[in-house]
Amino acid sequence: MTTFLLVRHAAHDWLGRGLAGRMPGVSLNARGWIQAEALARRLQGRDIAAIYSSPQPRAKETVAALAGRRRLPIRELPGFDEVDFGQWTGRSFDDMQAGDAERWRHWCERRSQAQPPGGEPFEHVCRRATQALHDLAARYPDGPVLIASHADVIKAVLATALQMSLDHLECFDIEPTSVSILQVGAGWQKVKLVNGLA
Repeated sequence: MTTFLLVRHAAHDWLGRGLAGRMPGVSLNARGWIQAEALARRLQGRDIAAIYSSPQPRAKETVAALAGRRRLPIRELPGFDEVDFGQWTGRSFDDMQAGDAERWRHWCERRSQAQPPGGEPFEHVCRRATQALHDLAARYPDGPVLIASHADVIKAVLATALQMSLDHLECFDIEPTSVSILQVGAGWQKVKLVNGLA
């Protein structure tokens, strides 16, 4: 059995304002660095065999303090990269609701079928992240493995484990620096914690 600690990145200036996506140069802001330090303290007593991260700077920065204290490398994991939002990258939520309301509503309510213009289908996001998770489970059969990623990517993995439709991802939150725990064994998965902030 492999235990995964799925960590959402800490705060940055686009948080709650719009779709940063894979836009270059999006790093943690002052609040985010404080959250990252607090995360390292929260997890100081927990065994961690390896640390993986989305290629996005904000994800790697979130686990930098933790990795430094553990003397563990941060390995990039493309399967847990942020959604490629295509033409939506860098647009504010207000702009999306005003200028592309129908497609944005489809994204929010029908995620299993949705694809941003010029971006990747969300079903592909789910597939790549789930595959990356199972590849790591084979590599670390005793775990535990920490993965720093993004809200929608973590939601997709948890929804798959819970046999829940991707259309219902707006029913729960994954907050910055929250920890969700998923156990993966031979032919089974179990969600142990969602959006843990304590």
